[in-house]
Amino acid sequence: MNIYVGNLSHDAVEEDLRTAFGSFGAVSSAIIIRDKISGTPRGFAFVKMDSDTEGTAAIAGLNGKELQGRTLNVNVARARE
Repeated sequence: MNIYVGNLSHDAVEEDLRTAFGSFGAVSSAIIIRDKISGTPRGFAFVKMDSDTEGTAAIAGLNGKELQGRTLNVNVARARE
């Protein structure tokens, strides 16, 4: 399951996401999206989890929760159109 994480702190790193989502199951990847020119974080990320059941639990458990002083928006990632 591919999960969108919004309102992410600019101080957050991939390991923070792996730790937060890892408590709900196996995380196959965590990627913070960065600006192509400056390399600064853009405030959102994508996390891939191995199981849809674990991904759904992570969304329910982390949406609206705080990570590094920011309230997360967590939901299923939509495919690009």
